[in-house]
Formats: sequence, C-alpha cells, structure tokens
Amino acid sequence: MTAAWQSLTLYLSPPYGCSYLPQQLATNAVVDPNAKLTPALYNHLLNRGFRRSGNIVYRPHCEQCQACVATRVPVEDFQPNRNQRRTWKRNQDLTTLSTPARYTEEYFQLYQQYLAHRHASGGMDNPTPQSFKDFLLTDWGETRFVEFRQQGKLLGIAVADAVPDGFSAMYTFFDPAASQRSLGTYAVLWLIEAAKMENKPWVYLGYWIESCQKMQYKTRFQLIEGFQGGEWQLLSD
Repeated sequence: MTAAWQSLTLYLSPPYGCSYLPQQLATNAVVDPNAKLTPALYNHLLNRGFRRSGNIVYRPHCEQCQACVATRVPVEDFQPNRNQRRTWKRNQDLTTLSTPARYTEEYFQLYQQYLAHRHASGGMDNPTPQSFKDFLLTDWGETRFVEFRQQGKLLGIAVADAVPDGFSAMYTFFDPAASQRSLGTYAVLWLIEAAKMENKPWVYLGYWIESCQKMQYKTRFQLIEGFQGGEWQLLSD
C-alpha cells in the first residue's frame, strides 16, 4: 500500500527573490493546498525536509542550489553549551503556559512590536490580524502557543506544532525590550525539555543555510541533524 505522503500532489512555485541569499532566485515544491493533512501526515513530511507557513506545506526546490537544509535536534543526545545553560538559568523567573494557538489582541500587539523591531522595512513590519492568522495558524495541525510571562506581563510566544514524534518550532516572537533574555534560544530549550517529558525524540528547527549568519544559532544546538542527500546526518557546530 502506498504511504499517504507518497500519494500527495506537489506543485512548483514560480521563482521569487530568495529571502536569505541575495541575487538568487528560489523555488518551492508545495503540497497540494486541497490535500487532507493531519499532524501524523505532516510528521512524515517534516521527516522529508518539508515545513509549513500557515496551511501551506513546502520544501525548497531550487535547481542550482541546495543551501537550505532542514534540521532537527535529537532530544536524548542534546547537550546544552555554556551559553545555553546560562540562558536557561536566566529565564527561570518566567511563568510558562502552553495553550492552543489562537488570535488575541495581546498576542497581536506583541507580534507587531517584534516585527517592527526585527524586520523594519522588510515587508513584514506592517502586519494585520489576518496576516497573523494566515502565517501562524493552521486548520489541520495541533499548534501550540507557549507563553513566557514575567509577573503577568507577556514577554514572548513560541509557536510550535505538535506531531507524533516531536515538536516543530515554527516561529518565536518576543518583546524587543527583553532581548537580553535570549528568548529565541530559551524557547528552543523549553521545547527540548517538553519533548523529553512527553517522550518525543525530536525538535524540528526548520531550515539552516551555512552562509546565512542569522541561521547560525541552529548549529549551536548540538547534536543537531540536517536532512541532506535524502537522509538525516549530523551537522557540526
């Protein structure tokens, strides 16, 4: 019997300017938007290098470039480095709540602040409630918003998809005034601990490009694996 993921129809997107490698064009292989996806089916796709944005599941498919490498952290083999241990300790004053993903005005205001600070004039800095929903939420997934609060004040949100064999870290946004806390790193550390508690073996971290400076933090979560040549292999720091 053909596995469900193998019977999916894929479409190629038109070429567009690559967000990470200037002067290059990118193309994605996109899963049929009308396909009936489930967390289990998405899990199979994650294990083959796919990723989601909203309800759309895709994988880079560029003829002349294979720079985008899907990554995941083996939970049992993860060894935090000194800076990660410090980040974990620094944020122990926060209260954490994992809740089903949804739109609220409080979440949206934090999202606005984050994009205005991190992506000024980058095309994402004027979000709308609808663009928030279209990017972060999904009709078929089990998406969680992990809240990080200090004395009731919302400082950050980690958006993660729960799948049978782990968590997929989809996005993190936080209060720019709390940048010294390294909440992006803390969110990944929190997901790794949550996966351990639920006996899930993997935390998926999305794509890594060796020459892209903003992605270098991913290889600091050792031992991290990359999907290359059709299989998962260890990536060095």
